[in-house]
Amino acid sequence: MAIMSQIQRGLRFQQLHTAEAIFLMPNAWDVGSALMLASCGFPAIATTSAGVAFSLGFPDQEAAVSRETMLDRVGSIAAASPLPVSADLQSGYGASPEEVGETIAAAIRAGVVGANIEDYSGNPAQALFDREHAVARVRAARRAADASGVPFVLTARSDVYLTGASNVFAEAVERCNAYREAGADCLFVPGASDPKTIEALVREINAPLTVVMGLTGSPLTVPQLGSLGSPRFQCNK
Repeated sequence: MAIMSQIQRGLRFQQLHTAEAIFLMPNAWDVGSALMLASCGFPAIATTSAGVAFSLGFPDQEAAVSRETMLDRVGSIAAASPLPVSADLQSGYGASPEEVGETIAAAIRAGVVGANIEDYSGNPAQALFDREHAVARVRAARRAADASGVPFVLTARSDVYLTGASNVFAEAVERCNAYREAGADCLFVPGASDPKTIEALVREINAPLTVVMGLTGSPLTVPQLGSLGSPRFQCNK
């Protein structure tokens, strides 16, 4: 399988998100897993921050694995993989929009053509960044991606369902649509796993929605999820 240039991989990854067909993207944690998954016929590969951390003997916490260590691993996966690679960059390795932009720029230099940034703050007193600040972080990520000249799919993740936010569905929709306006290409709402909720999110969010498969409590099959309207699935197992 020929390895595409980064520009070609970026264009291909964008096309996957605009095509009518759904696609399944597995999570890799090192070069070996990425090559194995690429050989299985998937169209793209994501990295998993949890998988990378666990493979290094650390917990799945942003503070446990430095940005440099994560980008080194992500870069090795992107260099070895013949497919587009999207990186799990957690909260962007910094609270400020400027730090998030720096992380996106560094990830693109490492070879990826997509990434997700979440709105989880890591602060027990306020689990999510307030909406205005979270939007500014997404906007900074978009600017950094555009400045690189590499076609890039930016996924904004909202952890409202994982943090017990009040009025959780409405908050998820409002945040995701605000992130979309700030420049996100795709949205991700982990913790929303029942069919009715997923279908409602797909209907109310004005962008492609990522749905995770392979986790406990997420028993739906690809055809079942596809019937709900979501184009992109990430497989954790």
